[in-house]
Amino acid sequence: MISRNLRHLRVFLAVCELGSLTQASARGNVSQPAGTQALRKLEAAAGGALFERTRQGMYPTDRGRLLQARAGRAFARLDAALADLSPRLPLTASSAQLSAFVAVCDAENFTLAARRLNLAQPTVHRAVTQIETEAQAPLFERRPHGLVPTRAAVALAQAARLAFSELEQAEAEIAALDGREVGQIVVGALPLARSVLLPQALSDFRRARPTTPIRVIDGLYSDLLSGLRRGDIDLVLGALRHPVPIGDVVQEALFEDRLAVVARNGHPLAGRAGLAPADLSDQEWVVPRSGTPSRIQFDAIFAPGGRAPARLIETGSILFMREYLNRGDALGCISAAQAEAEIAKGLLLRLDVEVDWPGRPIGITLREGWVPTPAQALLLDTLRRTARAL
Repeated sequence: MISRNLRHLRVFLAVCELGSLTQASARGNVSQPAGTQALRKLEAAAGGALFERTRQGMYPTDRGRLLQARAGRAFARLDAALADLSPRLPLTASSAQLSAFVAVCDAENFTLAARRLNLAQPTVHRAVTQIETEAQAPLFERRPHGLVPTRAAVALAQAARLAFSELEQAEAEIAALDGREVGQIVVGALPLARSVLLPQALSDFRRARPTTPIRVIDGLYSDLLSGLRRGDIDLVLGALRHPVPIGDVVQEALFEDRLAVVARNGHPLAGRAGLAPADLSDQEWVVPRSGTPSRIQFDAIFAPGGRAPARLIETGSILFMREYLNRGDALGCISAAQAEAEIAKGLLLRLDVEVDWPGRPIGITLREGWVPTPAQALLLDTLRRTARAL
């Protein structure tokens, strides 16, 4: 595992820039023996030499260049947030202090943060206090129910999370040089992606990368977006939002999907042509959650002077929808792509409804400026290729 010792990483970056351990140690205000030890520890963790040592100077190896790129991106994020609090913090803040700080921001409680980190509560409290002392300002509002991070604290925690994420990606890229798999790819999947696009894409990806660890997380869009922005999730796959919900993410459309109305086999409305919204308003419905793009489209078909259905069950689970529809005469509103998959298996049928559903863009949401590892880039390409074949 690559060392999270920020001072060691700063010495490493200085050597990359200056080509001299002596000059890099002087810049980092450490002795040359300490600088030498820092590089040795980093090289041991990286599994090989980070520099070619010549008479003309020290030059990064391929391994070193990978770490240089990721560590440079990490400090670009981190140092800006630290400097906003104090010009000295980029020099004094440690990885341990920042890890404790992030944990307290997340838990809003010192005891809970300490438990998450498996540390003593005084240790976590001291780490956060050291950052606040250097910043010469409180970074948490102490309230009866817990600690509320200030805006500056939230910004620092976010920068620290993404900086640590860059170092994790460095570990994955360096391990790949040696034919090893380190870390995992984390995909946040919305309902359509889980049942239509992602299984095929991951099946194709697995043939090319049989041992790459993959984690698929399902949940509400807001929760997946939060995980993406924090660096816990690498990409979110599903219906895109318009406009883009926040400025630090970007969206890439893969294909357009439309909605469909489905029911159980043998439903009383099966076989009727040209069903209008007025014919459907008295029916019981299983529909997407309120606020989602598909639910907005569903509500819109009854809006122009019509009567909205009164009997609704909201869900994001196609499994629940299918099982519920097959136990009665309720109708379901789902993605047309999902409907095709259910119909092909003989589990549901599609009703002939006179509604010109607008297309919904389905695609990938990423952090702005995110640079994927080779494995992550391969998965993105596989998703794009799979979407073109739908």
